Amino acid sequence: MNLDTQLHEDPAKSLLRVSMMGGLNTDTAPGFEAMLNNAIAEDWQMVLLDMQALDYVSSAGLRVIFKAAKQLKSSGRSLAVANRQPQIEKVFEILQALPDMAVFTNDAELDEYLDAMQAKARNHNSLQD
Repeated sequence: MNLDTQLHEDPAKSLLRVSMMGGLNTDTAPGFEAMLNNAIAEDWQMVLLDMQALDYVSSAGLRVIFKAAKQLKSSGRSLAVANRQPQIEKVFEILQALPDMAVFTNDAELDEYLDAMQAKARNHNSLQD
């Protein structure tokens, strides 16, 4: 699975929109993290992750997103997400519902759970179409 990104700069709003296409997983997370680190270094007030064409996210991808959010927040800036697909929305809902304790024994177990939840959300939405 590949991840393609396109950057759209709006200097008047100090906004960088990052359009994401494909999957954010263990293989693609390092490159995505490097790109986000460069964006953070450019001093945008907001970095917006447009997930309209993002099909999948794993725990490795989530770590990159949350790390970037923390870095931006520490410098008075922000990270936002928009246009999440139903399966990606489900992952974010699950993470908001989890308590501040370890629920999964390891990353592989977490990824299995996220895989199942995203597949279920995709199947549910395709039945509604």
